[in-house]
Amino acid sequence: MKIAKQLLIKGLVQGVGFRPSIYRIAIKHSVFGTVENNNSGVIICVEGNNKSISEFIKDISISTPQASKISSIEVTDLPTNGYEDFSIVKSTSKSKDVTEVSPDIGTCIECLNDIKYQTHRLNYAFTNCTNCGPRFSIIKDLPYDRPKTTMDEFPMCKVCAKEYNDIMDRRFHAQPVACNNCGPNYSLEIGGDIIKPIEHILIGTSDLLENGKIIALKGMGGFHIACDGFNEDAIQRVREVKSRDGKPFALMFKDINSASKFLNINSKEKELLTSWRKPIVLLEIKKSISTSIGIGLDRVGVMLPYMPLHHMLFEKLKTPAIVLTSGNISDEPIIINNDLAREKLKPVTDALITYNRDIYNRTDDSVCKVINRIPRVIRRSRSYAPSPVELNLHTEGIFAAGAELVNCFSIGKGKQAILSQHIGDLKNLETLEFYEESVDRYFKLFRFTPQLAAVDLHPDYLSSRFVDKLGIQSTSVQHHHAHIASCMAENNIDEKVIGVSFDGTGLGDDGHVWGGEFFICDLADYERINHFEYIPQPGGDAVSKYPWRMMTSYLIKYFGEDIIKTRPNLFENVDKKELATILNMIKQNINCPLTSSTGRLFDAVAALTGICKISTYHAEAPMQFESISNKHFEAIYSYEISDNISLKHTFVGIIDDMESGVSISNIAGKFHNTIVAIIVDIASEARDKSGINKVILSGGSFQNSILLEKSEIQLLEAGFECYSQSDIPSNDGGIALGQLAIAAKRRELKLICN
Repeated sequence: MKIAKQLLIKGLVQGVGFRPSIYRIAIKHSVFGTVENNNSGVIICVEGNNKSISEFIKDISISTPQASKISSIEVTDLPTNGYEDFSIVKSTSKSKDVTEVSPDIGTCIECLNDIKYQTHRLNYAFTNCTNCGPRFSIIKDLPYDRPKTTMDEFPMCKVCAKEYNDIMDRRFHAQPVACNNCGPNYSLEIGGDIIKPIEHILIGTSDLLENGKIIALKGMGGFHIACDGFNEDAIQRVREVKSRDGKPFALMFKDINSASKFLNINSKEKELLTSWRKPIVLLEIKKSISTSIGIGLDRVGVMLPYMPLHHMLFEKLKTPAIVLTSGNISDEPIIINNDLAREKLKPVTDALITYNRDIYNRTDDSVCKVINRIPRVIRRSRSYAPSPVELNLHTEGIFAAGAELVNCFSIGKGKQAILSQHIGDLKNLETLEFYEESVDRYFKLFRFTPQLAAVDLHPDYLSSRFVDKLGIQSTSVQHHHAHIASCMAENNIDEKVIGVSFDGTGLGDDGHVWGGEFFICDLADYERINHFEYIPQPGGDAVSKYPWRMMTSYLIKYFGEDIIKTRPNLFENVDKKELATILNMIKQNINCPLTSSTGRLFDAVAALTGICKISTYHAEAPMQFESISNKHFEAIYSYEISDNISLKHTFVGIIDDMESGVSISNIAGKFHNTIVAIIVDIASEARDKSGINKVILSGGSFQNSILLEKSEIQLLEAGFECYSQSDIPSNDGGIALGQLAIAAKRRELKLICN
C-alpha cells in the first residue's frame, strides 16, 4: 500500500548539493515525488510503501553533503498524488520564512582534478560543483538559484547546462557552475597592459612574486595583497602599503606538508586547516620564518588554498608560502569592487588581478585557534557566516547591534541567531557604511522585520546610534553580561551561572570602565560579585596604544611617585616629558577614567617586564606577553581578594623577580598562573555561597591560550562544569549573540514589552 509524506527540512540545506543528494537517495530507495527549495528550507513530497519511505527518511540524516547541516525534519501526511518518478522542481518563495544560507566552501578535490583533465575546464580558475565554491559571497536573495546570484550575468553553455540537468552529475543544480566557454574570467593588469589568458596570468604573477613584487588579488570575499612569504623586503613593502607597522600577517602555504616543515601542527589543527572552511589557523612556529611576519610572536596565522586560482598559482611558484593579507588601506573594509581596487590598490602594488564577477557580500578570511584541542573562532567571516546558532529561545524580530570594535551584528529568526560576517571598527567611516549596508542586506535576504533591538549600555557606540534610526523599542545590555550570555547561548545554557568576563573595555553600571569581572548571572540579569580593583586610565582609550601609561598608573597606585626615582630602570625608553604629563594627569585626575580591565592589566605587566611599552596594533602587548611566557612554570604570585582584587603583592613579586634575575619568560608564566588562581578562588567562593557549579569563561582576554587552557583545566579539577566558546568568538565579535539572547529572554519573561 502506497503512502505519501511531506518533509520540510531546515538547516544549511541550500547551496550545498542537498537536492541532488536527496534525488540520489530517492532513486536508491525507489520512492517517487519531488524536491524543491523554498524560503523555509527544502520541501520533499514523497510516495512509496511504508518501509521504503522510512528507509528514505533515515538515509537523509546520514548521506547528505559534508557542508550541509540539518537542524530539523518535519514530517506530515499527504494524500497520494500518483507520482511516476522523482524530480527536482522549480524553487518557490511563498512566505517570509527563510532557510540557512550556505557560507562559501573551499574547492574540493574532484574540482581540482577537473582543472587538470576535464576538456572544457582545463585551467579554469572558477571550477566548482555542488560540493564547493562561492555561496554567500555571490547570493543576492533567496531561494538560492542562479538568477538571484552574481552569476546571473553568465548564461550556461550547452555543456554546463547538460551537467546542471544531469541527475547523476556532480554539478546537478550547482548554481555557480561554469567553464571556460561561459563563466567569469581573470585579468592581470600591469601598468596599462591587460593580460587575459590564464596561463599567461599564472606565469606573470609567479614571476612578479618570485622577484619580490607585491600584487593585489581578487579573492572569494574581497581583494588581498600578496607577496613572497619569505622575502623580507617585499613583506616590509606590504607593511608600508597598508600602514601596518607590527600587526602580524597570515601566510598561505601550498599544502599541509609544506606548512608542517615550518610549523607545529597537531591533529586538530590539521583537521581545521584542511576542512572545507579553510580558515586561517594560528600555529606555533618551529622553524625560522620571516621575522617580519609576526614580530615578537610565537605563532603565525596559516591557511591553505581555497580557490582554484590559489592551487594553480602554487603549481608555478617556487616559494612554499605567500603573504595573503586583506586588500585594504589601514582600517578600512576589505575592497570588493574592481574600480575601487584600481583606484586604491593598483597605484601602490605592482600588479592587479581581477575577475569580472561581482562580489555581493564581502567577507574577510576567518581566523581560528585550537586551545585544549577545541577549535576557537577568533574572527568569524568567510566560510562561517552567515551560519546561524541554534537556540532554545524565540528570537523572531530581535536585532542585536553588536559592539563598537570587532563588530558583528545578529538578527533573530524563529529559534535562531543569524550572525553577520566580521564587520570591524565602526569608528571608521567606511566600516560604518559597510555595517549599514550589511544590515540592510541581511534584513532583505532573511525576510527580517525588526521589532526589538538590543544595544550596548554605552550610549555613544555607533551601533547603538544606528538603532535609533530604526525607530523601534530597544533594551540596553551591559557589555560583559553580553559576553557571558554569548557563551551561554552557544552552549544552550539557560540558568544561573558563575560568569568570568575578561576583556579590554566596556561601560559598567557605575559609569567606570569594566573588564575584569565576576558575575552571578542568568540570561536576563546579573550580579557583579567581584572585579579587579579600579586603576586610573590616563588618556582614556589611548592607553591601549601606550601600555607604559597603564604600567605607570599601577606603579603609582601601589608604590607612590617615589617609584620613578627609586627604580628609574622601569621607565627606560619612556619620554621624560610624556611621563611627567601622565604623572600630572593621574595626580590631578585629568582624563583618567577608572578601569578594572584585564586587558589593561596585561598591558601594564607587559610594559613593566619590558616586553612592549608602545603598541602598534590592537592587543599587541598581551599577545607578545603570552608568546614569551613559560606555560610550564608552576609558581604563582601573591594577591589579595576582598571586596575587589588587589594585585599590589603581585607587582611587588614581579619587580623582586626582575631584580633577582628571574627570566622574563618565567615571570610571564608566573603571572598567568596568578590570574588563573584568582579565577579558581573566586569561583570556589561563589559556589560555596550560591551552590552554582557552572562557570562561564568569555571575553577577548580568553583568546590567550595559556589563560584559557589553564583556567579550564584547573576549574575542571576543582569539580566545576566549565564552559567556553568555540564557534562564536569570545571577543567583541560574539557580543551580538549575547545581546540577542538577553533580549529574547527578557521578552520571554515580559521584562520588556514587545
